Amino acid sequence: MKLLSGNEAIAQGAWEAGCHIGTAYPGTPSTETMEAFAELPDVYAEWCPNEKVALEVAVGASAAGARTLVTMKHVGVNVCADPLFTAAYTGVNGGLLLLAADDPGMFSSQNEQDSRYYAMASMIPVLEPSDSAEAYHFAKDAYDISEQFDTPVMMRSTVRISHTKTPVEVGERKEVAKKPYEKNPGKWVMMPAFAKPRRKVLVERIAALREWVESCPYNVVERASRDDVQSDSSSLTKRQGIICSGSVYQHVKEACPSADIFKLGITWPLPQKALYEFAHSVEEVYVVEEASTYLSDAVKSCGVALHDFVVPLPPDGELTPASIRRSFGLELPLHKPIERDIPNRPPALCPGCPHRIVFKELSRLRAIVTGDIGCYTLGALPPLSAMDTTLDMGASVSMAHGFELALEGEHRPVVAVIGDSTFAHSGLTSLINTIYNNGSGTVCILDNRTTAMTGQQGNPFNGITLQNRPTKELNLPALLQALGVDHVHCVDAFDMKAVRQALKEATTNDELDVIVFQGPCVLLDKSPKKSYVVTLDCTGCGICKTLGCPAIASDPETGISSIDPDLCIGCDQCRQYCNFGAIEPREGSR
Repeated sequence: MKLLSGNEAIAQGAWEAGCHIGTAYPGTPSTETMEAFAELPDVYAEWCPNEKVALEVAVGASAAGARTLVTMKHVGVNVCADPLFTAAYTGVNGGLLLLAADDPGMFSSQNEQDSRYYAMASMIPVLEPSDSAEAYHFAKDAYDISEQFDTPVMMRSTVRISHTKTPVEVGERKEVAKKPYEKNPGKWVMMPAFAKPRRKVLVERIAALREWVESCPYNVVERASRDDVQSDSSSLTKRQGIICSGSVYQHVKEACPSADIFKLGITWPLPQKALYEFAHSVEEVYVVEEASTYLSDAVKSCGVALHDFVVPLPPDGELTPASIRRSFGLELPLHKPIERDIPNRPPALCPGCPHRIVFKELSRLRAIVTGDIGCYTLGALPPLSAMDTTLDMGASVSMAHGFELALEGEHRPVVAVIGDSTFAHSGLTSLINTIYNNGSGTVCILDNRTTAMTGQQGNPFNGITLQNRPTKELNLPALLQALGVDHVHCVDAFDMKAVRQALKEATTNDELDVIVFQGPCVLLDKSPKKSYVVTLDCTGCGICKTLGCPAIASDPETGISSIDPDLCIGCDQCRQYCNFGAIEPREGSR
């Protein structure tokens, strides 16, 4: 018995099923799945530049006969949608499991979305575990399902499943030989002449899947005992039936012990007959799901009439047992009141972050800054307040080009900001578009030598692979020059004067400039460094506070600053901005 997160359980299940190859782009809440898989014996695993590439590599490995695992967060499914829809036509050779980790509540995402819609639209089965044990078993079984029905299989997780640890009874790895590859253009070459017959294969597969889900073991009806009904004094008088899936099942069990529950382990396709029979075994039927109407709409399409809640379910965010009970009009459990004077703790760039000076100088320039996905998105928050937009991976460069096209004549500088990993993910094609169309403006690539936001993963520009295999480090300045960028600048991100000068020159140039700000993430180097202290020369001007460094505080009455020695890592940024020389290295510091 092991205590595993959902991510770890999926990796373990895939490994025990004989999975040979894993591909991914890191993204919370999915990242740890591939990291855990990579540590297991007798497998190959890699980080890919983006999710589209990851799925294409996985489909290629599957075609060649290997069982494959590809993982991503929900917005990553958007990126890989192109190969996903066609992979449903080609089918598989070796089994293929795609993990799509959704993020209801947007703990680390720019939107909420339900990946089950992609499974429905591409017509591939989707498994949805309710805890780590089911995640393990579903991942283990997914490969047999994939090969039985000749289809990719999606597993939909959410942040609660991915990151919550529950007990799992693990087993041993089953060695599965790779299937031989046989040339078959009719299956693998999706030109119209071959795709049209494969569409018919897809239709036949769906019919077989619909029949199979009616009796598969992953959809379970749980009847409430009469003792539960009688002991639940706040329950409704009528016999209720609740249809749910995933982590929501756990909340429903707690919130409504007197209800009969149809727990769906496969949420596409749905078991139409079984749902219809369940609905007619109870007096009232409800669907409980979070931040989506996917399941409600799908159940209704099965001919099941649903009852309205007393209070509608929240249309956004995660569900809780309390919010479910509220929807049924049931008495809420007692809670200790929240203290009202708890101070806000907004997220901030780490002390010593190499991005801080760049955003400080962009704020001074009053530039229009199109941002991207990564730690540096925090540059939008006070006191830096130096970012105007964030849309999706790579959008900073494309949107900056759009701004330049729309803002004719004299206008504020337009600056795109993008990280090194994000640039490899989607920024390259955006920059190629700008170059191809004779675009101008300034692009800042924040090269911190890692994929920091998701936990310091490797990327093509730092040359660190998932399993630490020898590889080449992509030369970013040389790549930019090869693309046709005439003005490429490499600048020390920790040097205020150099950053200021580079931005000034680039934003006054009528041509396209790309600045590579070089500075490693502070979390990469954990060796002790000197810390800084504020001297008696401090005037309380507050300029150091505008850097937004968590190590810097000030007296609310005098404005005099102080530096927490336990947080300060000695990056020297605050000293560079102090016009009074009131910040210096602490004596005797490490």
